[in-house]
Amino acid sequence: MHPTQDFTPVVIRKPQTHKDLSDSVAVTAARREGKPVDTSIRQTHATAPGVTSTGLCKSAAKLDAETEDFRHDRVPSELKTQIARARTAKKMTQAQLAQSVNEKPQVVQEYENGKAIPTPQVLSKLSRVLGVTLRKK
Repeated sequence: MHPTQDFTPVVIRKPQTHKDLSDSVAVTAARREGKPVDTSIRQTHATAPGVTSTGLCKSAAKLDAETEDFRHDRVPSELKTQIARARTAKKMTQAQLAQSVNEKPQVVQEYENGKAIPTPQVLSKLSRVLGVTLRKK
């Protein structure tokens, strides 16, 4: 004899409480009748530590109140053109200029394109090598 196998699916669920049943029955009945149904989640612990009266945690409320614009400073176009003109006047490539100031060629390229903000140390090195005064306004 071969044992028989039962392939019917078994569904395991958390048993619903009476409150859950009454809420779901009321919501279903209201939907059937076409009445509006409020499906928002209510907070039960409004006085929990770190929660404001609006229901937001302190850090979220701080972020909502934040008005600062999060953009980095741009390199002035005068500085970009000043570096490029001084470099071409010395008949140097970006790679040669970068090597003479002991930086990567990408750094000089980003300064001339305005993508990076030069540090005072690099500006002083560039000024010394190029023979011009470079200032960031």
